[in-house]
Amino acid sequence: MTRDVSELGEIRKIIHIDMDAFYASVEQRDNPELRGVPIAVGHAEGRGVVAAASYEARRFGVRSAMPSMRAAKICPGLVFVKPRFDVYKKVSAAMHKIFHEYTDIVEPISLDEAFLDVTVNKAGEPMAVNIAREIKSKIRERLGLTASAGVSYNKFLAKIASDYRKPDGLCTIHPSQALDFIRRIPVEDFWGVGPVTAARMHALGIWNGEQLAACSAELLSHEFGKSGRIFYQFARGIDNRPVEPLWTRKSVGCEITLQEDLVTVGEIEQVISDLAEELVWRIGRSVFRGCTLTLKLKFSDFSQCSRSHTAPHAYQNKDLIAQAAIRLLALAPVVGRQVRLVGLSVSMPEHGSSSRTVYDPRQLEFDFENGYD
Repeated sequence: MTRDVSELGEIRKIIHIDMDAFYASVEQRDNPELRGVPIAVGHAEGRGVVAAASYEARRFGVRSAMPSMRAAKICPGLVFVKPRFDVYKKVSAAMHKIFHEYTDIVEPISLDEAFLDVTVNKAGEPMAVNIAREIKSKIRERLGLTASAGVSYNKFLAKIASDYRKPDGLCTIHPSQALDFIRRIPVEDFWGVGPVTAARMHALGIWNGEQLAACSAELLSHEFGKSGRIFYQFARGIDNRPVEPLWTRKSVGCEITLQEDLVTVGEIEQVISDLAEELVWRIGRSVFRGCTLTLKLKFSDFSQCSRSHTAPHAYQNKDLIAQAAIRLLALAPVVGRQVRLVGLSVSMPEHGSSSRTVYDPRQLEFDFENGYD
């Protein structure tokens, strides 16, 4: 089951770079005593959550968005390290400097992840895999870190390829191999399919790409809404989205889905405090000034609610954001309910502020069920 390259029209050369356990790897790089040790970036306090875990910790089942108390129980000797977003920001900037040595068509997805269109590139290199290999090498030499890279003719496949051989991986999916590759992968590997969506697919008898491709567009749209049409195309190796270096910024936000539901107001407030710290970092990186703060909550029954407040000033201070979000929490129907996701965002740009940026964490409106890193 192969695809004729001629069906694709102009073949693009897309690279997806994804840093390996980014926050944790930076901490291990900067502190030799942490190398080879299971570490979790986050707050160790009882209501804290794991922002990122080293590969040593992941072997014990520690994952981002996991409550710190649970992580400590399942991983003996787990060391908690407080996040240093200012350091991660500098490393990210250095990483992007490497990208721009090859192309200016760079689309950041998050702090440690980006797409590059190298169809035409500054090095004049015809093989995208060679560029990916050079970028990985420069990241290791200049930054002391490892990255995984995926190469293909569209963003969907490049993303899958970068995850395929982690850590420190390099994988290429050629157009002639794409459909065979997609046919074999589990639906959990599809971009936008989290545990909830995967469970719904399993209930329909869809476990892999071959079974997904056998579904009609009508069925998938009925079951999954707008995402269903995208899944239909992905299963056929189709993703026509360009790599876009500039976006119109309308908001900045972050959210976290907990592996264990929150049951008390105090637990939710602690997560809000953690999110406020990352939100301030993202606001600074995006050069964004927004006056409306929104708190988003999703409950164990998958219903959700949001509460917003518009201030006469831009939200840029961590403590002020946390305090305002906690006031919004008091207005939300959380008593007697279990919370599985908490999100914070700022929107409504101030008059005259810049709303053009090279960073947008939301490529698709999926129910992504991951954490910080």
